[in-house]
Amino acid sequence: MAGRTVRKRNRSRIVGAAAVAACAALVLSACGSTKDDVASGGKGGGDGKGKVGVILPLLTSPFWQSYNDYVPKMAKSESVDALKTVNSNSDPSQQITDINNQLNQGVKGLVVAPLDSAAISAGLDQAERKGVPVVAVDVAPEKGKVAMVVRANNVAYGEKACEYLGQQVKTGKVVQIMGDLASVNGRERSQAFRDCVKKKYPDLKVLEIPAKWESDTAASKLDTLLNANPDIKGIYMQAGGVYLAPTLQTLKSKGLLKKTGEKGHITIVSNDGIPQEFAAIRKGQIDATVSQPADAYAKYGMYYIKAAMQGKTFKPGPTDHDSEIVKLPSGILEDQLPAPLVTKDNVDDPKLWGNTVK
Repeated sequence: MAGRTVRKRNRSRIVGAAAVAACAALVLSACGSTKDDVASGGKGGGDGKGKVGVILPLLTSPFWQSYNDYVPKMAKSESVDALKTVNSNSDPSQQITDINNQLNQGVKGLVVAPLDSAAISAGLDQAERKGVPVVAVDVAPEKGKVAMVVRANNVAYGEKACEYLGQQVKTGKVVQIMGDLASVNGRERSQAFRDCVKKKYPDLKVLEIPAKWESDTAASKLDTLLNANPDIKGIYMQAGGVYLAPTLQTLKSKGLLKKTGEKGHITIVSNDGIPQEFAAIRKGQIDATVSQPADAYAKYGMYYIKAAMQGKTFKPGPTDHDSEIVKLPSGILEDQLPAPLVTKDNVDDPKLWGNTVK
């Protein structure tokens, strides 16, 4: 999904000229780039010990509920002493309060899924003043210091949705139910979808619903849109965790919920990869989703905060877990985890995290 108000991007470069010189002098293979190829840096190596605070954006979405369930498991597997998660309840101001509360409890590291990419900087500044490293999950801050952003490529989300819809729907109206446009996730998915349609599928007309990651808003605005446009051919939901149920309910109430293969079926692509989306694919209610890796978000959030607490830093490049660390325009590093397209052809793949949730 995407927090609620997201504007991301983490930290800056990493290994400076001194580290490069040291790397050359000592011939350290650890000056490679990713997980096992880490170079010690920052304020000096710590022992990685101490309590870690984990702050969630919300718990009303099945995606974040799953992430919340994964956190203690992944903390244990990465030998991280994580406190019980804190839920900011979709309130950016509360999230800053939550960060300060955790810092006052003496945590040695923070893993935060920012609600607001700009507002989060106040909390990041407090953490930096106290010498506490932060890893951002799902959303990168616009400014402020973080050790790493753990996130999938949100531009690819929009592009994959466009490609799938464009191949299934040759002409006509398609709707994208967008996230919060104050968020990086919402903006990137929306713009990528628009750009792809304009470039590759000019016979499609894109209608848009800014829904702010809110179920009620999505339902209300989709109902209004369908009253004026009962002939839509496709829907792109940017967050199945909050948009799936209201979208299906709205279509059903208007007699527009037809199964795949039936006359009048509206092609639907989603984002998240939650079990409910997989069930809807199997039933023929929706056609595809992009699986956002809740399990990997938790795993590598824990991995990178442990590394940061040990004073380790990273370089851009491919990792040993099929992702790539990229340097964002802000200078922050982001580990862009893979997010596969799921259709009826691979929905039963046991490797998909949505098939492992009970």
